[in-house]
Amino acid sequence: MINFKKVELKDKMWIEPLLETADLKGCHQNFTNIFAWSEIYRYQVAQVNGYLVVKSGHIVNEPAYFWPAGSGDIKDVLDEMKQDAVDRDYEFILAGISPENVEELRRLYPDNVEYKEARDAFDYVYLLDKLISLSGNKLHSKRNHINRFKENNNWSFEPITIENLAECWEMNKAWCKANKYEEDEQLVEELCAVRQCFNNFMTLGLEGGLLRLDGKIIAFTMGEKLNSDTFVTHIEKAFGEIQGAYQMINREFAVLIKEKHPELIYINREEDMGYEGLRKAKLSYHPVKMEEKFWAKYIQ
Repeated sequence: MINFKKVELKDKMWIEPLLETADLKGCHQNFTNIFAWSEIYRYQVAQVNGYLVVKSGHIVNEPAYFWPAGSGDIKDVLDEMKQDAVDRDYEFILAGISPENVEELRRLYPDNVEYKEARDAFDYVYLLDKLISLSGNKLHSKRNHINRFKENNNWSFEPITIENLAECWEMNKAWCKANKYEEDEQLVEELCAVRQCFNNFMTLGLEGGLLRLDGKIIAFTMGEKLNSDTFVTHIEKAFGEIQGAYQMINREFAVLIKEKHPELIYINREEDMGYEGLRKAKLSYHPVKMEEKFWAKYIQ
């Protein structure tokens, strides 16, 4: 049986190098997301043969594992994970695996795995330069919203620092109240994860930006480098009744990312969780690609 442990902030020291070596593309393969959502999804972690193995208590309404992150012979690691599931009387389920992972499983276990597409968990990925320029007819309305915002408001943008972090938290609380978060279980869970990001902003190595209107924060966003060519945006909040607020914080943060990380090509803006409005909003920016994800179940 694999010796799993509760996720702690200090685990960042050994987990991040393994994730960096694996260079995976899914937003869930990221220490901040594993740590921030660990209480909600009951994540536990272990190191097996030089790989990070993550187990969830109920990410698909039953225990499941992430694709292992590291380097070396992955077959031995998957076999140990499969045996761990047997020892715990679980079905062996892998959650959020990529098309490349599916192909690897088909090679390793050709007749023993069933697959299911997880559309609500697909990540939306955009060209960083495109989110800055917003060029082309398809993004014409985004440019219009930004132009109107600039023309009609006394605004400013600044990076999030330890000095203005508390102000952002107050804005987040106001956003939650305005959106009646307590009536939506997923928003209640998200608030728990967002609080972890605020409480550990510096230690997690997060980067962020905020937008002010007449000196008052009306939008903020946070993220970090995900892999060798991609930045991931974990959180983005704006008062939706202010025209152009979302479009403005999105673009200004993209400019900041480009300045700080000129080597990056993409921004991963994570999944839509099955929310129709969020899906429509993310599709409206015309992602250059989707990071597809699947569930895989081992069949004896």
